[in-house]
Amino acid sequence: MKNCNPTAKEKTFVEIKNAVPRKTELAFNQPINWKIQAHEHWAVIGANGAGKTLLADIFMGKHALKTGEIIYQDGNSKAQNAGDFVKFVAFRDIYSFVDSQNSYYQQRWNVGLEDEAEVATIQDFFNKKSDLQWIKELISVFGIEDLLEKKIHLLSSGELRKFLIVNSLSQKPRILIMDNPFIGLDSATREVLKKVLERLAQMDNLQIILLVADTEDIPPVITQVLPVKDKTLLPPLSAADFKADKEFQKKLFHSEIQEVIPKRLGYESETVNFVNALIFNKINIKYGSRFILKNLSWQVKRGEKWALLGANGSGKSTLLSLVAGDNPQAYANDITLFDRKRGTGESIWDIKKHIGYVSPEMHLYYQKNVTCLDVVGSGFFDTVGLYRKCSEEQGEIASEWMKVFDIERLKNISFLNVSTGEQRLILLARVFVKNPALLILDEPLHGLDMGSKQRINKLIKKFCTPDKALIYVTHYKEEIPDIIDHTLILEKQ
Repeated sequence: MKNCNPTAKEKTFVEIKNAVPRKTELAFNQPINWKIQAHEHWAVIGANGAGKTLLADIFMGKHALKTGEIIYQDGNSKAQNAGDFVKFVAFRDIYSFVDSQNSYYQQRWNVGLEDEAEVATIQDFFNKKSDLQWIKELISVFGIEDLLEKKIHLLSSGELRKFLIVNSLSQKPRILIMDNPFIGLDSATREVLKKVLERLAQMDNLQIILLVADTEDIPPVITQVLPVKDKTLLPPLSAADFKADKEFQKKLFHSEIQEVIPKRLGYESETVNFVNALIFNKINIKYGSRFILKNLSWQVKRGEKWALLGANGSGKSTLLSLVAGDNPQAYANDITLFDRKRGTGESIWDIKKHIGYVSPEMHLYYQKNVTCLDVVGSGFFDTVGLYRKCSEEQGEIASEWMKVFDIERLKNISFLNVSTGEQRLILLARVFVKNPALLILDEPLHGLDMGSKQRINKLIKKFCTPDKALIYVTHYKEEIPDIIDHTLILEKQ
């Protein structure tokens, strides 16, 4: 990989001095002071809702300051603003590419039913870049050649992350801020990213800042750690000192998430009698000339707990879309759900009422200005982006589940105004409200902090009684609950 700018010898230096945002709700408990010296590479680490993303936004100059200043030093002169040389890669950046406001959750599975001539491919995006040779090298390093002809909205969450990272690196930033860069990536790609970061760090004119919620996501390239807790910046440490202090880590990631299941499990929850949650018989799913799933057979019986594994792009999301009733190609295949064959007069709602489902793709389409309580309550109605008013009892049950996840304080706040990690906890609470017979948890710990991960896995174990079926998807084998008794591994076609 070549240097982003081999002729540049400038050093980047940033200092935040006594900064206090103008809006009171954005203020930290103390004025923000943070100095980044040349050649330092930082990890900003803390629990969900601690203030990591807010700090990055302030760093980027997105919020006006009441007092203090942010100095961006580029070589021997001050830069006018962060946009001159800082790039921020975050999960939320996907929205601007996928246009989630003007599309819908099931659109990815309805290819061919609509005119998609205007939807850009990955190659179309990259063709607009000025340095095509640099783009070519990045594509090769990340191994995404097979994605170039794909439409942007057809990418899986892991593929979208690869695209976001390559797109940001293509802009040759002086400071690269990455929000939870490793989540959603398979193990091979995580190792590739670590090596890419190491090579980038060797450049004189690039510094790296990672926002992470787990010590395992601090790669060797990081030299300094800035802990954040409850919107307070704690004293910075060297990466070595931080990793060695286990007691400090426990205090930093203490979670109040309960492991107690509410007494009321769902509102008028219908007891469904079934032998098999699903039977797939030689399934074939094809888009254009490419098979996503080929001759796949799978049976999940009542009470079985499955891990669904596979590399990015192996078809996991497509397979789950068949289970959840979102993919119209289900009607062209031999599929039985809850002992009822698809295409025999059942509605999509007949299928969904027995399923609790969360996924990174679903998160993408929950970008509406509604309260967090409304999002949790939407689990009763199986809607994404459409909201019905909960009854009084449904609202009480939704509130009880928010207490379990320690997010009740957010119930009257807009979903758009909480952190990505808190949004994830809200979507997880949504899964449980109707007491589903089948849980589909696609990367359920995606973006959560260490304490939350441990407690939520215990909660899942308690909820999944012997009569409930579970499909659990992850790229981190250490996160798989010990109740898992079956495994399906998909291979790329």
